Amino acid sequence: MADKKTAPKKPAAKTAPKATSRAGEKKKSEAGPAPRIQPTKRLVDSLCYTAAAPESEKIAADLRRHVTVTLGNDFDRPSAYTYSQGLSYAVRDRLIDQWIKTQRSMYENGTKRVYYLSLEFLPGRFLANSILNLGIEEDVEAALKGTRLTLADLEEQEAEPGLGNGGLGRLASCYLDSMATLGIPGYGYGISYAYGIFRQDIEDGRQVEKADNWLHYGTPWGFQRTKHLYSVHFGGYVRPYTDHEGNTRFHWVAEQRLKAMALDIMVPGYKNGYATNMRLWVAKADKAFDLQFFNSGDYIGALENKIMSEKISMVLYPDDTEMAGKELRLKQQYFFVSATMQDIVRRFRKKGVPWTDLPKYVAVQLNETHPAIAIPELMRMLVDGEHMDWDDAWATCVRTFAYTNHTVLPEALEKWPAELMERLLPRHMQIIYEINRRFLQEVAMRFTGDTERLRRMSLIEEGEDKQVRMAFLAIIGSHTVNGVAALHSELITKTIFRDFFEMYPERFTNITNGVTPRRFLAQCNKPLARLITEAVGDGWQTHLDRIKGLAPLAEDAAFRESWLDIRKANKQALGSLVSDLCGVRPDPESLFDVQVKRIHEYKRQLLNCLHLITLLNRLRDNPGLEMTPRTVLFAGKAAPGYAMAKLIIRLISSVAYAVNTDPAVGGRLRAAFLPNYSVSQAEHIIPACDLSEQISTAGMEASGTGNMKFALNGALTIGTYDGANIEILEEVGAENFFLFGLRVEDVLEKRRGGYDPRAVCTEHPELARAIGMIATGYFSPGEPDLYAPIVRSLLDGGDFFMVMADYADYVRTQDEAARVFADPHEWAKRSILNTAGMGKFSSDRSIMEYATRIWGVTPLALDT
Repeated sequence: MADKKTAPKKPAAKTAPKATSRAGEKKKSEAGPAPRIQPTKRLVDSLCYTAAAPESEKIAADLRRHVTVTLGNDFDRPSAYTYSQGLSYAVRDRLIDQWIKTQRSMYENGTKRVYYLSLEFLPGRFLANSILNLGIEEDVEAALKGTRLTLADLEEQEAEPGLGNGGLGRLASCYLDSMATLGIPGYGYGISYAYGIFRQDIEDGRQVEKADNWLHYGTPWGFQRTKHLYSVHFGGYVRPYTDHEGNTRFHWVAEQRLKAMALDIMVPGYKNGYATNMRLWVAKADKAFDLQFFNSGDYIGALENKIMSEKISMVLYPDDTEMAGKELRLKQQYFFVSATMQDIVRRFRKKGVPWTDLPKYVAVQLNETHPAIAIPELMRMLVDGEHMDWDDAWATCVRTFAYTNHTVLPEALEKWPAELMERLLPRHMQIIYEINRRFLQEVAMRFTGDTERLRRMSLIEEGEDKQVRMAFLAIIGSHTVNGVAALHSELITKTIFRDFFEMYPERFTNITNGVTPRRFLAQCNKPLARLITEAVGDGWQTHLDRIKGLAPLAEDAAFRESWLDIRKANKQALGSLVSDLCGVRPDPESLFDVQVKRIHEYKRQLLNCLHLITLLNRLRDNPGLEMTPRTVLFAGKAAPGYAMAKLIIRLISSVAYAVNTDPAVGGRLRAAFLPNYSVSQAEHIIPACDLSEQISTAGMEASGTGNMKFALNGALTIGTYDGANIEILEEVGAENFFLFGLRVEDVLEKRRGGYDPRAVCTEHPELARAIGMIATGYFSPGEPDLYAPIVRSLLDGGDFFMVMADYADYVRTQDEAARVFADPHEWAKRSILNTAGMGKFSSDRSIMEYATRIWGVTPLALDT
């Protein structure tokens, strides 16, 4: 049957244009009636979909729903920010569905759970990583078609979570990613800092710290668990009493109180239907809580009013050079530990089993000593709260805790003034004294007559101001202590923890750090990830050892060409970022020489800077010199109170300015210090790096993980025989690693005596010239003595970090790297072999070692 025809509409009559004012607007008197708001079924329909709808349609509908209903915005007026928020909520919907299934499975299986306690997490942005791990990237891209916005546009709107300071926090986040990907039942616990690590600006070469309130607009990723409010106490006194059985008991009568509220942020596994979470604690004032906050320094001082109102969860790592800062930091540690242990006990109580069974269901990992106060806290809960016998409680405690150490430096071992702890945590201090008394009795029985050993091993460092040695507490109260690289784990048993190793050799082990290949290859370097998948097949994202299949392709010229093309594109992208941030345009054909990490004297950014001055001088002396073009990039933050580190940043900035403005350089050498280094910035830098600077003084870097991320993405390492560098060298081959410098035993020998930095300077004219330029104000014309502290530390301070001692070998090795880079296919070959050799350094491998050797847990089988 033919369609029913309708009469054609008559054309609208033409009318003369209405008069307008001089501004071109309609006169008020001539304005027509107000337009009617038309009801629309389209919006209502768009909020619904059937179960059979394609995932892209579901995401599009959920995006529209959250933009309109959750955020109260007009979807048809596209905004990158509101769309980013709406998409984040849509993705979070999918994460919470997986999380609920995961939690049900844990409860149904009655499985043992891991609690990873860390005062820092550095997760990076959540949106891109969640989309990757959910496996919905193509669906999201399809859902955004027609919006005039790309996924990259939306990802850039997300604030960088300010929950950590550096490597410690980033490692913790890698480990949560792997726990979720492997199905390990567990959680991460920490603090939700409103002001995390500061935003770093570089002004006139100086580091300037500015507040970074990443939670200013809230976060779409967090679930506030308002029913999970725990009371946390401080101060007061301990009242002894006798129970009905005649036993002496203790009751802590606190004078200050606040509440800890849980904020959960989901952490998805990689395409496995599993999701765990970080549980971060937010401080909520209690009516009886009246704590005064203050701190020294412009950065913390600027936040004083905010700290007063938001209290303990306000700021990451207050400056603890003054007592007020120490007090706040100790309160932060106890705040998150107390809430966490209460949360653990809440779950355990549901099982209705004896307290001595706690280690069968609970494993607590202490990420460094910051959570070590958890040991006396659990003892308090068991002895005071549950009236357990001390010996039973202590045995339960030791079987529950394990401790990861991240330093070989004695000065980095955390200590607290006993007076401060007695004032803030009086009952805990009593328990620590009792732990120490019993422990020293055990030591005395084992090493009869060795009073010096008793002094060395005591939890209390005697002196005018007694100190509580938190690392010793963590060792005594844990069943396992692990280092984070083979050399590091060996060194701690020979140096800082030698006495404890002799006492408890069975407790010490090594688990080398790892990084997640999802974020630090599959996400941040998508073109290379696709090439790898084409070469070795899918599955390397969760079985990184399969990446060794790339090794034979290092001899394939066509594959090397594809590899080089991807690297060049990555370098062009990074060059645009460097240009935007620093006003310096790198040559993508140049060697990208990169050192990005926390600014610290032992990491030796100063050695790199001296080499940069040396290259500058070579070009100034011989403008026609044939030299491999090089772009030297630095990034990293110095602690606000670390004057020498901040001065090194200023020197680097001054030298970079001289390099970039000297006509003799002719573009063959470029240098820049990128401000405000972060996980997101690292995701741009790592894929473009040619030469990775891992040049710490031998024996001072526990492990490092930046070295792993760079090598995984094809960078060659110039590095010392230190930390995980050693294991990377073993895996990729010495011929594919630029090794230089003193070994640990050489450093120790020089420090014992006979090392003269001035003599070393005299022996190497290029070094002497560079030091002289710094000393005489070449890089600070208006302030000739500006860098005098740096020169004194090198020449008159004993060169503790062996910058001068390693200079000549470093420069020689840098020349060798430049020579190899001049042959693109030889460099590509070595680059491919670096990536191929990185299978060991997945955080998945690390976590499975923790699970089997320390925690005693098995992965959870999920019905996906």
